[in-house]
Amino acid sequence: MKIGVFLLASEQSADPAVVAKRAEELGFASFWVPEHPILPVHCSSGYPGSPDGSIPTAVGIIADPFVALARASAVTSAIQLGTGVCLVPERNPLLLAKEIATLDYYSRGRFLFGIGAGWLKEETEIMGGDFAHRWTQTRDAILAMKELWTKDESEYHGRYYNFPAVRSFPKPAAKPHPPVLLGGSSKYVFKRIVEWGDGWLPTGVSVEGIQRGCATLNGLAEKAGRDPRSLNIIAFGQPGQFTSKQEIQALETAGIPHATIWLTRAKQHDVIAELEELAHQVLR
Repeated sequence: MKIGVFLLASEQSADPAVVAKRAEELGFASFWVPEHPILPVHCSSGYPGSPDGSIPTAVGIIADPFVALARASAVTSAIQLGTGVCLVPERNPLLLAKEIATLDYYSRGRFLFGIGAGWLKEETEIMGGDFAHRWTQTRDAILAMKELWTKDESEYHGRYYNFPAVRSFPKPAAKPHPPVLLGGSSKYVFKRIVEWGDGWLPTGVSVEGIQRGCATLNGLAEKAGRDPRSLNIIAFGQPGQFTSKQEIQALETAGIPHATIWLTRAKQHDVIAELEELAHQVLR
């Protein structure tokens, strides 16, 4: 069973390089950071993680995930590095493909591409995304990036992205490319994974809910001729979730091979202490 940790990297958090290095030393398998490039001052969108929809202040101070993971990569050698999650419709896929390939190349194939399409309408639209069709746009971007990652001369002609033959290097170390892991638990997520993804990041879902989702995903994969065992499942914990040995054992019994724990402290020495406490609770 692999256990990873998630840091809400920001100007107020511990340095991701320090946290990732200590996490690797303690035996954690993966290190994750989120993305929100901006927070609009005025917006009507409700935050799905709070009962009243209020948006936490922390959403507006999140650091760039790829810079944070590059820092983590430079001081580690084995821990996997993930986005939890990258907001794909808010980025240009040619630039994003280059950033990911470079990070994966220099980290020797350790990148995990956790993706989402976003929930904050105003943010998505300011950043150039089509909020009403954001998953269609995400699919277009992923297919374009796969061309860039896997071919020496790549071209793509889709609804949102259209470019002639280009060269884009370096290529990712992971072959054919880093795994594309879809966040969310909507009724469409499993169809998307089977069609163009490589795995699922169930966020804040119970063990039983993950089991039900996996059964649906496996059935769709088999019908489509994909081996369900080729799909990555990583239980993406929310604050307070998967922090006990009992919860981890329940995931393991359910056949879930990888889970992440949300680090809740901010100051550097407090986060390191939290890491050490968690290692004692779930890794020993």
